[in-house]
Amino acid sequence: MNSIDRNMPEESRCDLSGPEAIERIQSIIEASPNCFFCTSDPDGSSKSERPMNVRKADDDGVLWFLSAADSHKNAELARDPRVRLYFQGSKHSDFLALDGKATVSTDRTKIEVLWEPNLKTWFTGGLDDPRITVIRFETESGYYWDNKQGSAVAGIKMLIGAALGKTMDDSVHGTLNV
Repeated sequence: MNSIDRNMPEESRCDLSGPEAIERIQSIIEASPNCFFCTSDPDGSSKSERPMNVRKADDDGVLWFLSAADSHKNAELARDPRVRLYFQGSKHSDFLALDGKATVSTDRTKIEVLWEPNLKTWFTGGLDDPRITVIRFETESGYYWDNKQGSAVAGIKMLIGAALGKTMDDSVHGTLNV
């Protein structure tokens, strides 16, 4: 049990697995496809974080990214494929941490599926840029925290709670097992 679990009411806990876990992951990523992509440093003692954009979250719980072959990230993944991803969908909801393993490939078919013209900002050679690689992130486990009635209601409850000096908890949280 992590420190967040100890502070949350048990009635707000809702662990998800299989299709329900995948659906939760997809809905949070749809709200915010950007995350912190954390890899191990060469000495293994800490993590290197960088913002990344999920290009696709498929129905098997696999997340797909595009990356440069000559990036530090790809070199770190070659040494240690373990990755942690952090998402925040909105100010009051859609928090997600995922743990899993990443593999890097040069699958041209997948690159073409994931490509959008605005990616030329990073891959100046366009779709034919030889530096483009695909990162396949396979989710092993995760943890989410959300609210039950949406961000607007959560915001209102926070204001009322602050005025009354009372916590009006509206959260739901739990583990994700794909």
